Amino acid sequence: MARAESLGEFEQSVLLAIAHLGDNAYGVTIRQEIERRTGREIAIGALYTALDRLERKGFLRSRMSDPTPARGGRARRHCALRPAGVKALRHSREFLNRMWDGLEPGLKRSRP
Repeated sequence: MARAESLGEFEQSVLLAIAHLGDNAYGVTIRQEIERRTGREIAIGALYTALDRLERKGFLRSRMSDPTPARGGRARRHCALRPAGVKALRHSREFLNRMWDGLEPGLKRSRP
């Protein structure tokens, strides 16, 4: 079996947030989704660094929107998962499931 590129915890969180948000996935909403689900504060700079890295790896694609209609409105960087990103998430989940198999909640090996 070929070794797929592994995802770090934060990369998984970013890709999963994008999956949850669908068409509404852009910097601010991705950050809010991760914070809401994990209870951890996310630095916006760390998020954009991760988005750049994940796009270079081919796991997501992004596009800039038109500026918002408000005066001085900014464009948003909308993100979407690519098939390679979905595959990486599935691989990551399967890997972790295999590692958890055979462990009881107290992290003791269960008897077969």
